[in-house]
Amino acid sequence: MKILIADDDDDLRDLVEMVLSSGGYKVSAHPNGRKAWEALQKGGIDMAVLDINMPEMDGLELLDMIRRDERFKEMPVMLLTARKGMEERAQGLQRGADDYLTKPFENDELLRRVKLLEQAYPPGT
Repeated sequence: MKILIADDDDDLRDLVEMVLSSGGYKVSAHPNGRKAWEALQKGGIDMAVLDINMPEMDGLELLDMIRRDERFKEMPVMLLTARKGMEERAQGLQRGADDYLTKPFENDELLRRVKLLEQAYPPGT
């Protein structure tokens, strides 16, 4: 399974990449939503983990594009963000996110949630 990561924080993006790679996942990591969308167009992505606050295209804009595109609309998407409020969480889920994890997070929690999304939305379904 290949997971798209979009986060403008280099250290956090590297950490998420390391955690997911250590869990056996292939990763395609990008510093903003625009670059992540370009990578998504090339195919082979099974899931996305998106930060909300990013330059050029934020995670909610990217989520909207994913949900409007027939090729990706069923792909599981997790929002990984510093926004902790219930309103932000509700907005993310209403716009189509399948999960919402706040920063800081435990590495094991991230991996558990990704595995749950993988089980709920197996690649190719």
